Amino acid sequence: MKISFVVPAYNEQALLSRSLTAIRDEIERAGQVLGQDAEIIVVNNASTDNTREVAEAVEGVVVVDEPRKGLVQARWTGFAASTGELVANIDADTVIPPGWLTEVLQQFERGPRLVALSGPYIYYGVPNRVNRVVGAYYRLAFTVYLFNRFVLNVGSMLQGGNFIVKRAAMLKLGNPDLRFSFYGEDTDMARRLSKVGGVKFTFRLPAESSGRRLVGEGVFTIGIRYSMNFFWATFRKKPFTEEWRDIREEMS
Repeated sequence: MKISFVVPAYNEQALLSRSLTAIRDEIERAGQVLGQDAEIIVVNNASTDNTREVAEAVEGVVVVDEPRKGLVQARWTGFAASTGELVANIDADTVIPPGWLTEVLQQFERGPRLVALSGPYIYYGVPNRVNRVVGAYYRLAFTVYLFNRFVLNVGSMLQGGNFIVKRAAMLKLGNPDLRFSFYGEDTDMARRLSKVGGVKFTFRLPAESSGRRLVGEGVFTIGIRYSMNFFWATFRKKPFTEEWRDIREEMS
């Protein structure tokens, strides 16, 4: 199965190169050929810094522009430019670990009804205690995910920036819901995809992500905000939070 990596990037010149290098390395480790079995598409999402130049400097990366600022807009622009049967949505501050792609391919080969797959984040740039708190949050969220998916049948759970979808399933969704420009966009997609096929969250597919938002806004604040948007997107089909703060790394 050919896989397309779609990486939305708004002013991500400081962290983008590390994310793209990790993707290239993982493609090679999985025995795939970039440009043949896999492709990497960076969506330059209204950036005002050197994001485009950083992406173009990585061999084999294709850059497309989306002038409308918004994560959902960027994801769908990347999807439209992609050609893979599988589309991996990886954020520009996310680093996929060794074995990530092999696990993805095995999961989809074993589950013919599976249309989307996701896993948790482990945050870098934060104290260990923060990741312990985040781990507890994920365990609670996983319980809710199981109840919603298998009991209430009202949706599922995806971690934005670390999830993979089948192209055929995405095509059945129609147009994106542009009310979800940032918060709740992954939950909205999980809810819609769950009507097409299986949407699975597994702890076997972790990825590293910048803890800058946790540091900048506080673990408790972010936890409450994401929880509210999860329930709003699942049961009310709209975001709880419509505005967000951009937090970016400075170039060293």
